Amino acid sequence: MMINAEERLKLFQSENNIVTKGSLSVVVQFTRMAREKEFPLDSSDFKTEKEGQVAGLGGGNLKKILKEHGIFQQLSSEGGRTSRGSMGLMVKYVDFLNAWNAEEFINFEVVEDFWAEQVREYFRNQPFTLTADTSKTIGANLDELFDQAKKRQRQNPGTQYLGTVLQHLVAAKLCLILPEGSFEIHGASVADAPTARSGDFVIKKTIIHCTTSVGDLLINKCKANIDNGYRPVIITIFERVQTALSQIEDAGLEGRIEVWDIQQFLSSNVHERSLFDESRQNATLGTIIENYNRIVHEKETDPSLRIEFEAR
Repeated sequence: MMINAEERLKLFQSENNIVTKGSLSVVVQFTRMAREKEFPLDSSDFKTEKEGQVAGLGGGNLKKILKEHGIFQQLSSEGGRTSRGSMGLMVKYVDFLNAWNAEEFINFEVVEDFWAEQVREYFRNQPFTLTADTSKTIGANLDELFDQAKKRQRQNPGTQYLGTVLQHLVAAKLCLILPEGSFEIHGASVADAPTARSGDFVIKKTIIHCTTSVGDLLINKCKANIDNGYRPVIITIFERVQTALSQIEDAGLEGRIEVWDIQQFLSSNVHERSLFDESRQNATLGTIIENYNRIVHEKETDPSLRIEFEAR
């Protein structure tokens, strides 16, 4: 039974482990080259004179092709040209395409779309990076992390990367200062209502709400917290703090709800735990990120939510 194009390509991808930026760079560009050649393809036509590299590969060419598919991130500045495995992969891809063409006509638009989607998947699966650049404030370094989450969220409509990162960073800090088991941690996609929770974190008489968008629903929930004898705290991103304060005032709850921005919430803790010793700040921040990654591993199914910590 003949298999369809996607099944063929997935099988070839699996057999040759085409998931790295180097291998993806090769197949994306070679697909474009192959569509302009007559079959059967000859792998020797795609080798440089010294046969050390695959001819036609380059960062500029790769960028141009990916841009046509709406992908603007840089996959590889060299375009796979200097990768050791590029030549072997090219030869295997030639054999694969020749065998496929012998059975049926190859629609190269479908093939190129398939590889473009694998590139998107590659970017979706990359962890975030927090760089501890000592020439900047901790808040500024965190801003860069949150910008990554915002960017990925824009590139993947319907996702909530920023909110998830915010919530689990709050949990990671709480793990640093509170005894184990003193509060519950849930996956970011778990809504409060189905689990009968009154907020993201309940710690004695304090209820913490993590959000990137403060709306009427949250304010009403905070009002319910107050009515039930609890003290609500909203933790959000810096640019949403004033919005939250305005909505609290409009609801007649001024002075009843704490509002903190996540940057200061984390930064102040790092300074305090490090006893304001700059040489100890990276260790403290690194511990928070370790806690965060453990939480992501236990509570989420998306590994791209991980954060790589880079100290400078």
